[in-house]
Amino acid sequence: MKVLKNILIVIYIIVCIALILITTFQTKDSEKSADDTYENPRANKYFEKNRSRTKAGKVQRRTIIVAVLFAVLTVVTTFVCYLAG
Repeated sequence: MKVLKNILIVIYIIVCIALILITTFQTKDSEKSADDTYENPRANKYFEKNRSRTKAGKVQRRTIIVAVLFAVLTVVTTFVCYLAG
């Protein structure tokens, strides 16, 4: 049980570091996007439709995946540490 505890803690630390790095590299939505809507609404609709294919969309999807993994590992690690004593 202690081996499992140590393995989970190492994986947990790696996921924590990955989550910090991914959120650091994530870009903020600019305020110019509202201006773009008024200037060229068609271009903005195309961008919104294909947003998941852009670099920002991929980073956002990876952030969500790592955050869910972080939450699950938090619960599992807590449970295993509690049982291991």
